[in-house]
Amino acid sequence: MPFMSDNAAPVHPAVWAAMHAADAPQPPYDGDSFSAALDDAFSALFGRPCAAMWVASGTAANCLALAAMVRPYEAVLCHELAHIEMDECGAPGFFTHGAKLILAGGDHAKMTPETARARLARVGVGVEHTPVTALSITQANEAGCVYSPGEVAAMGAFAREKGLRFHMDGARFANAVAHLGCSPAAASADGGVEALSFGFIKNGGMGAEALIFFAPDMIEVTRYNRKRAGHLQSKGRYLAAQILAMLKGDLWLDNARRANAAAGEIAAAAGGRLVHPVEANEVFVALSAAERAALREAGIAFYDWNETTARFVTAWNSEEGEVMALAKALRGL
Repeated sequence: MPFMSDNAAPVHPAVWAAMHAADAPQPPYDGDSFSAALDDAFSALFGRPCAAMWVASGTAANCLALAAMVRPYEAVLCHELAHIEMDECGAPGFFTHGAKLILAGGDHAKMTPETARARLARVGVGVEHTPVTALSITQANEAGCVYSPGEVAAMGAFAREKGLRFHMDGARFANAVAHLGCSPAAASADGGVEALSFGFIKNGGMGAEALIFFAPDMIEVTRYNRKRAGHLQSKGRYLAAQILAMLKGDLWLDNARRANAAAGEIAAAAGGRLVHPVEANEVFVALSAAERAALREAGIAFYDWNETTARFVTAWNSEEGEVMALAKALRGL
């Protein structure tokens, strides 16, 4: 029973069909009709003009966005548990040619203006120090928690006050929007987000993420950086076709709702063992080593998050029988 990662979920049939439909000669790189349709598709989704480009991974989406925001001697302020800090092998520094990450705290992996302000106050001034010029938050974040529209707006106001560019890592952005029940813009751009890494791979895509820019001045430099980073794929129409298929009929949102609902069933069974609120498709449960061993003996696959916590991740295709089996096993511990 697979609950290790939504990255392991299969590709949605509609995505396979869209890729097959794109299997005809078209101009290479991003000169095809599918790639050309992305700007309008995302502008309609967010209700405002924006530019969209495909890349093959969330790490590339995050780091290309940051590379448009900071210079090599500058820094990005993010949570200490942020994916760009914990899970990207120093890629932000690689893509930005040396920019640092400055780490702030906050409960349940969420920064607040207060925790961000306190960390920023400890950064020195002058050429001996690294100036912070960008802010990055994750939606939904590494603890499976979601920033409300008001919280995003508060972070955006803080960014404007301090003169920081504002990036959102949205590898599970669909799950956040599904939880909030709001528009995609309310969960991001309305709060001042200037660049959004919009995840599709965890939610039914095969190998395509969207990098969305609401700030026009970042677009041109990112087109060059994408090429230099090796992410301008020659058959880009297949990446664009995946994304357009997920947008069609709000498939991206339907998939996320199914994953969130499955996580809710598991959370209800975990009860008082929950380590974080369950607001997307990740469930963190306090379990002893013996309890984790018993679950694995029952055929349930998951990650040990740390010595006392297990992480269970649901996906668009999580089977009800397997979800119920995990819930029953948790209740029986």
